[in-house]
Amino acid sequence: MTKISPEIEEAREAGVLLPVSADVSFASLGFPKYKLGPDNQILEEPKEDNKGLSLKDVVEQETTQLSTQHKRLSVRDLASKFDKNLATAAKMADEAKLREVASLEGHVLLKKLRDALEALRSRMAGRTKEDVEKAISMVEALAVKLTQKEGELIQEKFEVKKLASFLKQASEDAKKLVNRDKSFACAEIESARAVVQRFGEAFEEEERKAQNSKTQARDLEQLIEEVQEARRIKLLHQPSKVMDMEHELSALRMQIREKSLLSVKLERELDMSKRAEENKSSLYVLEGSETLGSCLFLKPRSDRYPPVSSCSVQWFRLSTEGCHNEVISGANGSSYAPEPLDVGRILQVEVISNGQKFTVSTAGPIEPAAGTGSYVETLLQKSSADFNVTISKINGQDHSSNSVHTFNVGKSRIKLCRGWITKAREIYSTSMQLCGAREGNAAAKALFWKPKKNLSFILMFESEGDRNAAIMLARKYSLDCNVVLAGPEDQV
Repeated sequence: MTKISPEIEEAREAGVLLPVSADVSFASLGFPKYKLGPDNQILEEPKEDNKGLSLKDVVEQETTQLSTQHKRLSVRDLASKFDKNLATAAKMADEAKLREVASLEGHVLLKKLRDALEALRSRMAGRTKEDVEKAISMVEALAVKLTQKEGELIQEKFEVKKLASFLKQASEDAKKLVNRDKSFACAEIESARAVVQRFGEAFEEEERKAQNSKTQARDLEQLIEEVQEARRIKLLHQPSKVMDMEHELSALRMQIREKSLLSVKLERELDMSKRAEENKSSLYVLEGSETLGSCLFLKPRSDRYPPVSSCSVQWFRLSTEGCHNEVISGANGSSYAPEPLDVGRILQVEVISNGQKFTVSTAGPIEPAAGTGSYVETLLQKSSADFNVTISKINGQDHSSNSVHTFNVGKSRIKLCRGWITKAREIYSTSMQLCGAREGNAAAKALFWKPKKNLSFILMFESEGDRNAAIMLARKYSLDCNVVLAGPEDQV
């Protein structure tokens, strides 16, 4: 609010003072006390405040106490505190409205007082006129002071509104928490009542069962005694007949076992005869021992048929149920050396020649190699096993060096080294691959190992047994580490 300018009526009669309007209400019974400072500045005398802290200070103090004690107060206490503060903030807002009304009335009173002094100055002269002008300057200074007070009042009113909105939101949140906790408590009480009721019913049921079991126990004991007496009398009178029945039962069990074994054998022979008939109609045949450690060769039945090198070849292993074929990735040549994963499963070759497809299968499942199992059991008793190998290929490229390396299979990792020089060393992981080599004439002694991405080896062992033992040992250790070790795209 700016400085109030006087409005002087030209038609005002001289010597008449304008009275103060009777409709002006005062906030207090007297004027505030002021005193003049240097340059006629009005200094308000400090008031004696015997009422203690103001409402704003009380609200701030309560808010501080709430913020420091909210961890140990209950939700209901917080809600009540926020409600009290909200009521206090509403009271402060009402007080601010009263102050605003009083400020407006003060401006009206100062305006009328200045008008009266202006009218009086026009009729005065000399020293009295100077006193009037001094009074007018004091009134103008009071107007400026009142304007400043009004600005402070507006700022205080804004802060009070902001605090009231915050407390209102906090009170609503606290009420929501109270209602939610109350609903949870009611639900828990109802649940506890239901549990207590079920326990009571179960206890009554147990009491009824206990009463009934007493009578049933006596009847059961009597029945057991009667049965035992009957068995004793039967054994005394017919001991030989009971023994004969037991011998007959054991003989029947033996016959059933033999019949089941014979049935399984006949089914295998029937499957082998069916595959033999299918192989007879094919232009190609498999040669080689169908055991672990050997090598199978695909050859045409006669020289009249196209050679295998001019045909498309793919090796498969039949699933244990025989319902579908599993592709052996990389086995696309005329020979294949079975690995430990093929034991007990039938191998099948698909040959496509001149647009015609031929299928050739092994006569029966691949048999395990003699002595390999005991060899692996002996190696498992050690912390790790070393095998002498030579490197045939690295990343698919031929390796010309024939130096002997050590292939170490441990319980947590596999290492390939030559003396103190380490070629590769990796722990068992899902990215590691290990299987028998799937191409080449010496595949029965070769092993494919991919320790990590962008690094692979073809290793040549001294014997077929060492290669198969190394594969079985590595897979056993990898399973202990929750890793399934197999070849590329193997379904295990």
